[in-house]
Amino acid sequence: MNILIVSDAWYPQINGVVRTISTVRQELEAMGHTVEVIGPDRFRTVPMPTYPEIRLAIGARRRLWAMIEGMRPDCIHIATEGPLGFAARSYCLKHGKPFTTAYHTRFPEYVRDRAPVPLALSYAVVRRFHKPSAAVMVATQTIEDTLKARGFTNIRRWTRGVDTELFRPRGKDFLALPRPIAMYVGRVAVEKNLEDFLKLDLPGSKVVVGDGPAREELQRKYPDVHWTGAKQGEELARHYAAADVFVFPSRTDTFGLVLLEALASGVPVAAYPVPGPLDVVDGAGVGCLDTDLKRAVERALAIPADKCRDYALGYSWRRSAEQFLSNLRPFTGATP
Repeated sequence: MNILIVSDAWYPQINGVVRTISTVRQELEAMGHTVEVIGPDRFRTVPMPTYPEIRLAIGARRRLWAMIEGMRPDCIHIATEGPLGFAARSYCLKHGKPFTTAYHTRFPEYVRDRAPVPLALSYAVVRRFHKPSAAVMVATQTIEDTLKARGFTNIRRWTRGVDTELFRPRGKDFLALPRPIAMYVGRVAVEKNLEDFLKLDLPGSKVVVGDGPAREELQRKYPDVHWTGAKQGEELARHYAAADVFVFPSRTDTFGLVLLEALASGVPVAAYPVPGPLDVVDGAGVGCLDTDLKRAVERALAIPADKCRDYALGYSWRRSAEQFLSNLRPFTGATP
């Protein structure tokens, strides 16, 4: 099957959306499918307001439409509610082509954290974007329930996976810092609520692995925190494994791939009881969720590494790809 994915989040960006799409693409290609991804890297771009590291395509509609015509895909999946997503959506509606979408980011909450825009208004825009979609793919039950309560329909599950060969328990001596080491991995941006972690009074060391628009200000404000910048591949995996507890202060993520990467590395999770952690961690005995983040950290430190690792082994990218594919098949008439 010839699958086209249109996404406003794509390389050189490094985030959960990009990692999900690229990994599922690899799995689908290994299964014999052809997968093309159209991202902002093919067009003229401008920096996103308040987040210059993210580039937004401009004036892409005509060229994008021509690219779709030339590719002649069997199905089209629109991953994001950005300029390319809207352009692909308009193509599909004009030409009567079925398409699927995904709800990767809690966009209304993201906007609220950056501008005085009412949640109801943002949700109305996002709901209108997804309404014609043959399937709105979401990663968790909590997000599905939230969207249904907001009037979304045609919701299908698309779970996530983790590379358990790369992310695995390793020696703790990679980081020569006072222990216990509490670590955050991800974007350093306002929507990640990172300051809730940084201001905690914890023994040992705090480490932040990642970069983003808020890093300069937060690094200046919290000089005792160890800031490593963004890491990838083997180096990223070694950082994870060197931690004693993974702290996830975000309240806006729809899943949180970093949760699985930490668990696969044998590192327990401390987080708030919100979507993402509630679906990945709650009740599994591999982390602590608490409205008091410090208490969650203290309790998570007592969780055995092997329990975290065993739990993460149950998440497969192949299963994620198969779910994605099954959400496409009913609307294309194609066979696997």
